[in-house]
Amino acid sequence: MEKKYTPVSIDVGNSEQKLTIEWGDGYKTVLSLFGLRKNCPCVSCRGGHELMGRFEPSLFLVEPTQHFEVVKAEPIGNHALKIKWSDGHDAGMYRWELIRHMDESVQKLKK
Repeated sequence: MEKKYTPVSIDVGNSEQKLTIEWGDGYKTVLSLFGLRKNCPCVSCRGGHELMGRFEPSLFLVEPTQHFEVVKAEPIGNHALKIKWSDGHDAGMYRWELIRHMDESVQKLKK
């Protein structure tokens, strides 16, 4: 797997409401838990198989209207991060490539 999509460290900051991932290529991703939860990649949250992988980068930049906490975050093989949320939802598997793409899309919006 490319270093770009290989996590070296994963930190869930429930009090800061951030997920931080350091990648094998030295890049650091910091995403809001609100944005991650609202952009859950599972078929139920996306509204169908054809919409899986789509997300709204602007949700990472808005003031959160809800507080979400991660109960558990665990890597699934070498391809994804499975998150169990405090609201009980745990169906989404966030592929490493998707997390990195989410961050890169958010960075473009900030410019």
